[in-house]
Amino acid sequence: MSDSDYFEFGVAHDRRYTLEHLWLQLIDEKDGTVKVGMSEFLRADYGDVVRVILPHPQDTSEFVLDDEGTAGVRDNDEGEGRSESSNAGDEIGIGELLVTVRTVSDRVLINSPFPCKVLELNGEVEDNADLANDDAYGDGWFLIVKPHEFDEDQFLDANEYVEYLGEL
Repeated sequence: MSDSDYFEFGVAHDRRYTLEHLWLQLIDEKDGTVKVGMSEFLRADYGDVVRVILPHPQDTSEFVLDDEGTAGVRDNDEGEGRSESSNAGDEIGIGELLVTVRTVSDRVLINSPFPCKVLELNGEVEDNADLANDDAYGDGWFLIVKPHEFDEDQFLDANEYVEYLGEL
């Protein structure tokens, strides 16, 4: 980016930030659950987000093709089919791919800043990437995780993040 480029973005003050431009919000101190999203800087730097790709399930053995090639769901032990494919429960290690953000100009691979268990994915942001553009700190969140080791102090607060961005 040249010195003449100018863009405006916000930084939420109730979050922590990673150097890869993720925001982290502790949503349940007792359970240690953390909501994860992208900072508005990512959009300002790379352009509008056109697609968000969240982690895919590691085990697809529950899905089968019938004789006609139609996708189905394998029955579980109770003889009932599973009604949804969910990534909840997947383990992600530190440095493993957490989310892929496709922008108008690039593809950004963002790795996990800590080992964690995925509790919930925001399928809405996968279906409508404009949520990440229009409401990055609200409805545009990516996932909720339970980190195995989480210390808020190891991440940047809003002021430190703004200072870091000034050095880029």
